This record gives sequence, structure tokens and C-alpha cells, in this order.
Amino acid sequence: MTTTAPYLSVAAICVALLSGCATPAPTAAPTTAPLAPAALKASDTERVAFVWQAIGSQIYECRNDAGKIAWAFVAPEAELTNSKGDKVGTHGAGPSWTALDGSKTVGSVKARANGAQPADIPLLLLSAKPAAKAPVGKMTTVTSVQRLNTEGGNAQATGCSTAQDVGKRSKEGYTSDYVFFTLK
Repeated sequence: MTTTAPYLSVAAICVALLSGCATPAPTAAPTTAPLAPAALKASDTERVAFVWQAIGSQIYECRNDAGKIAWAFVAPEAELTNSKGDKVGTHGAGPSWTALDGSKTVGSVKARANGAQPADIPLLLLSAKPAAKAPVGKMTTVTSVQRLNTEGGNAQATGCSTAQDVGKRSKEGYTSDYVFFTLK
């Protein structure tokens, strides 16, 4: 029996050393929102309810407005995911955000700030209210929305300069974080 004891001790030491090298368990998703510029600060009466990521397109149409031909914003079209990458809703015209439970909130721009790069759509602070006739759910109590960490989405610089271009549409890919607030 004394001959097996040293082997057990060595085995125990090896297991202990190897367990220190094991990959740590994944940490929980962050509970705080990304940092926003001061101009986009939510009200002190609000708290972060949840943060969803968007990946999709900003849709533009080439229009002639009193002789000026230029790209005009039409609507966003994006899927919303949580921090695990699960689809949780969609983002569309209005602007609006619809959760998979059918609840929906509609926003109105209160403030804006430039994106990090010229190709990035602006950062926004929007007031929010539940959409009429939408069921009660995740979006029902949302009072404000921040659009942060935008990448891409601005209209292209070319392709809309002549009368022949009028009516063309362009989808510009973008990503962003949407921070949803509710009252404290």
C-alpha cells in the first residue's frame, strides 16, 4: 500500500495543476449599457432595461427634391439579437422595435451625435412609446432608446446624381447597439 500512495499524490498534484489550466466558465452578459456621449444621456428617472444588438440595412431611395437629386432615408431593416446571439426581435420603419412576443415601441429622435467614422450612421437618443394595438410584452414599458456603437449604414456617395437614378434604392449594411430604458 505504501507503494501506491506516492502515485496517488502525484496524480492528485497533476489533477490540481491541470484544473488551474482549465478554461473558465463563461461570464454573464454585461448588465450595463455601452457608454453614450453626454448629449445622448437618458433621463435620471430612467434605468437600462436591456441592450440588443442590430445587424441589417439602412434603406435609401434616390429622390429629386425641388431639383436636388440625392439619397433620402426610407427605413431601417434589421434583426435584433441579445448578448448570446439569439434573435429577439426586429427593427423597422417608424423607427420601431418589435420583440418576438409581438410587443412594439415606436421612437422619435430627441438628440443625435456623429458616428465614429464618416460611413457610420449617427448615434441617437429617442423617446419611445408603445405602438397602438400591439400586445403587452417586453417593449410595453420602454420610455427611451439609445442607438450606440454604429458601424456603417450611411448612404453611399455615388449612384444618385442624375434624373435616371431617381427611384433607385440602396441598402447599406450596418450594425449598432440599442439600449432600451424604462422608468426607475
